[in-house]
Amino acid sequence: MIYDELKKANVEAIKEKDAVKRSIYSVLINKCMLENIKKREQGVELCDIDVIQIMQKTIKELTEEMENYKKVNNAAEIENISKQIAIVNSYLPKMMERDEIKTIILSLDDKSIPNVMKYFKTNYAGKCDMRLVQEVLKSL
Repeated sequence: MIYDELKKANVEAIKEKDAVKRSIYSVLINKCMLENIKKREQGVELCDIDVIQIMQKTIKELTEEMENYKKVNNAAEIENISKQIAIVNSYLPKMMERDEIKTIILSLDDKSIPNVMKYFKTNYAGKCDMRLVQEVLKSL
């Protein structure tokens, strides 16, 4: 499970005294723990898809933060955030390409927007960008 890998990597970062890695791992682990608490209240366990969604959201937050640092020309923080984004990306699965999405959509019997979106959300959550799925679907 990705969550366990994050915890092991956090321990390694602590041993290496790498503050950049340690900070991003700590953020991810804390977010996962909070999500795990929410899931347990519902009687469900935290799974890799949940962790992937947390990571994707964290990347968006880091990107926004980096843009703000670019506005004030803080090169040191921009570099740290770039490293953190690279670390998080290393745990994410490869995202589906436009052609792969198109092939899957063409193989479906019902190509209505709600049906296609539900199919991708159910079967490919965390492996494809839902906006890209919508764009490909509209272009057909």
